[in-house]
Amino acid sequence: MSDYFEIDDITKSYDSVIFTRLLSYLKPYRLLTALVIVALLASTVGELFIPVLQQRVIDNAILARFIAFSCEKSEGDLSQEAQSALADFKTAKNAIQIDSMLFVLQNQRTKMRSSVEKELKESGVLQPEPWYAFHYTASSSYSVADVIQDKKALFITENNKAAIREKDFASLSIREKAAVRAGDISFIIRAAFLALALLLLVFAFTFIQIWAATLIGQRIMKDIRMALFKKTAAQSSAFLSRHPVGRIVTRLTGDVETINQFFTEALSAFLKDFSIMIGSLVTLFLLSAKLALFVIALIPPVIAITAWARVKARDAFRRQRAASSLVTAYLSERLSGVQVVQLFATEKKSDKEFAGRNNELLRANLGEMYVYATFRPVVEWFSVVTAAVVIVMGGVFVLNLSLSLGVLIAFISLVGMFYNPITDIAEKFTLFQSAMAGGERVFKLLDTDEAIPNAGTHHIPRVKEGVSAGNAAASVAFENVRFSYKQGEEVLKGLTFTANPGEMVAIVGCTGAGKTTITNLLTRLWDIDDGVILLDGVPVKDIPLDELRSRVLPVLQDVFLFSGTVADNIKLGLAMSDDEVREAARAVCADAFIQALPDGYNTALSEGAANISSGQKQLISFARVIAHNPSVVVLDEATSSIDTETERDIQAGMARTLAGRTSLVIAHRLSTIRHADRILTLSNGCIAEQGTHDELIKKDGVYAQLYKLQYTV
Repeated sequence: MSDYFEIDDITKSYDSVIFTRLLSYLKPYRLLTALVIVALLASTVGELFIPVLQQRVIDNAILARFIAFSCEKSEGDLSQEAQSALADFKTAKNAIQIDSMLFVLQNQRTKMRSSVEKELKESGVLQPEPWYAFHYTASSSYSVADVIQDKKALFITENNKAAIREKDFASLSIREKAAVRAGDISFIIRAAFLALALLLLVFAFTFIQIWAATLIGQRIMKDIRMALFKKTAAQSSAFLSRHPVGRIVTRLTGDVETINQFFTEALSAFLKDFSIMIGSLVTLFLLSAKLALFVIALIPPVIAITAWARVKARDAFRRQRAASSLVTAYLSERLSGVQVVQLFATEKKSDKEFAGRNNELLRANLGEMYVYATFRPVVEWFSVVTAAVVIVMGGVFVLNLSLSLGVLIAFISLVGMFYNPITDIAEKFTLFQSAMAGGERVFKLLDTDEAIPNAGTHHIPRVKEGVSAGNAAASVAFENVRFSYKQGEEVLKGLTFTANPGEMVAIVGCTGAGKTTITNLLTRLWDIDDGVILLDGVPVKDIPLDELRSRVLPVLQDVFLFSGTVADNIKLGLAMSDDEVREAARAVCADAFIQALPDGYNTALSEGAANISSGQKQLISFARVIAHNPSVVVLDEATSSIDTETERDIQAGMARTLAGRTSLVIAHRLSTIRHADRILTLSNGCIAEQGTHDELIKKDGVYAQLYKLQYTV
């Protein structure tokens, strides 16, 4: 059961070999891959810069809180550590010195140890009140200079530099505040335009990343699907007989689609999420290493929970895929045989069986839902806890003058940016695991090489063009041929016979005698175990497959016509004129019924050619063989679905068409081979007797018995 439904194929959550092999498909698309990476990094940097920009706007413009130091006191009274800290503040980028006062903008760079802060406060160097300091210039309109002139008592000034206590600034009018903060307002406007530009760039780079990743995924999907189709089409009949068509179609559709999702969704999402997480942590440490350590301390339990969710999700995914396979298989089987279910009145039994499988699928889907329903709230809880820790500890640091409010707000944003990808990674893990399973099955098929060896170098003359051009008939010889579909169960046991050029040789026998096997071996759909098959004295293994199969064409018992027009099915890839197509149809008496179709030769055939009869299908298949003008024609039970009147028409048409060609006719209806040059009767994988119809009737052997069974009432 597990082999058929391939439950074992989805057990791997990660395989380095499969992963590496999947990535190898990126090689032809290096430029697009580089574009994805560049766009991803650019969009990530843009997203991470937004909180940093917020921090700078808050610290440098909105809040603009300055720490004030009085430099009147002798620095010699301070400890070496305090003197060093004060010297650093004097060289700070945003430091403003007015007379004996030093004003330093409080941001992520203004850091001091608590012991230094205490010493500076006790010594009177560090002022307890925050200030607002700024540079200014006079202007024609109402300016800062006018405000300072009107409120001299509130400002200290020197060389176009001024400072005012925050409590005094609050007492100014709105107009005066706007004049004093004109530079900050201008900075905020510029920052807003910069943020808008960043968002547009992030949008553009995200679009480029998604577009390029989707293009890569689609092209890789096309490449893999073409490789799978070529590999499957070249496999031997032995391989195809062991693998259901539905399973192979699933490889070319469902499994390839999971690989497409791997490149377009999972892989790019993983790269994006990891880049955001790593970038967030790096930015946190750049803003404040001390506060970032508190964030890092809460990551290990999140990693543990993520690992737990990954394992649980993998198990739930396995159960869901297994249950889904059982439901799909049951539906396919019961719907295909719905008439049998109805005829034997087993609807209730089928309903009960399907209900059991459907309930198992429901439980599996709910199990997968429970994992994510638990994981997402837990991660969000850790996100809230981390944000709370950041607020508490950051608030303490802000009050201790070792952190700015802008940095604290940026931290809260970055914590959210760090935790959001965690849930996304866990949810994308299902896609990743599905891609691993799909990749394993796809590569297993690609690595399978059971194609018929095509090392022949003996070229034969090309088939002449034209339906009536004629080709030199070829001889066919089986010399001591042994063959078995399964080891130890021989179908042909030393079969030996010869069909001379232009001869019509009929092959009859009971079911299982090996008649159809002769067709398969002559066209090398299967290779023999022992002996040799000759075409014009050349072993068929020495002839290239395409040339061999252009010389030997069968008309099989189970006719297969492709979707398309009637003419397309007759030509089947040949460059033929409409007249040549009609000539081929007339040769087998098919022209009359084709002309009677709604659109004649341009009538579109539905899937399985369900819009024409079985007999008409066989007539079209006859015309197809005639159009391809072979040297050897094999008719394998070709008239089994044709009524007696149509059969007479075919006999007349085939007589002219097969003239000068070698033909092997395999039939149960012995009336179709009475005029064969020679009849071979197979029994138990060997030739029991051979001769003409009359000769075999006189022998009163196997053939005579078969004939009597068919025509004796």
